[in-house]
Amino acid sequence: MRTSELQHEPILALEDLGVEFGVSADGFPVARIGDTHLAMVPARDGASFLASAWRLNRPLSELTRADFYGHDGRLEDEAAFCARVFETAQHKRELSALRRIQTRMTASTPWGPSQLATVYAEGIVSHMTAGHGGFHLSAERNLRVSPLLRKCSPWYEEDAEWAIVALTFPELFTSYERKCADETFRNSWPSAWEEIHGRELGSGQSWMKDRQAFERRHAGDWVVVSAIYSSHHADMTEVVATRGGMRDQRADERRFLVPSAEYGTRGPFGFVIDDERHAVYDGPSDFIGWRRRRTGT
Repeated sequence: MRTSELQHEPILALEDLGVEFGVSADGFPVARIGDTHLAMVPARDGASFLASAWRLNRPLSELTRADFYGHDGRLEDEAAFCARVFETAQHKRELSALRRIQTRMTASTPWGPSQLATVYAEGIVSHMTAGHGGFHLSAERNLRVSPLLRKCSPWYEEDAEWAIVALTFPELFTSYERKCADETFRNSWPSAWEEIHGRELGSGQSWMKDRQAFERRHAGDWVVVSAIYSSHHADMTEVVATRGGMRDQRADERRFLVPSAEYGTRGPFGFVIDDERHAVYDGPSDFIGWRRRRTGT
């Protein structure tokens, strides 16, 4: 679906969600949802990514790349952009209906003094501090958390543990937040997810489970833990590897030379040395620490 086609859809559907689509002065699709602006910004590799801006008062046709910031994920095509726009609009609509209350309260959190608090419901308060934040649950609310996920402490930090709160009290979160919470849950605690849902996660459905499988599969292999382009061998990358990718000062380390193009294809959990193709390297090193280790200076 192209933006030009979407503009011919029923006006009522767009107005109901407060969405306005257009094309920027630089030629990429943009959208306005109240004070929020989203853009499908072209990337250098030919793909596109979602960028955002806030409180721009000019017409969409006058906006440029310089107006947008952030990188909120890659977009495959304009249909994906439109889907993200409508998802954001629906999220904002649901958010306004939840009537969360922002306030200031004196509270000492594990991350420092609370600077801003958001009351989701009685006994469920989110705190922001200078450096971090998270949820505080009352004793009664904390008892409602699944024993598989419940903490002894009533504090749930904002990076991953917030998902526990969202999944325990879904009526207090938007559809988008619940989707993000489930993704965080799967990636962080796959075993608990499987036990609660009664089914097994497949490959690609949980970052943590995939990582654990990678570590088991390559526990006896040499896995790269550090890499640097070689100035001594053209188009090669000098790497340091340990058994199973262990990052321990006591772990046995070996150096290898790997073609840079091949090393660039490594997966998210590391590069596995192929003993038949990647020979152990003992020549001049670009690792400062390794040179000092050899020379003692």
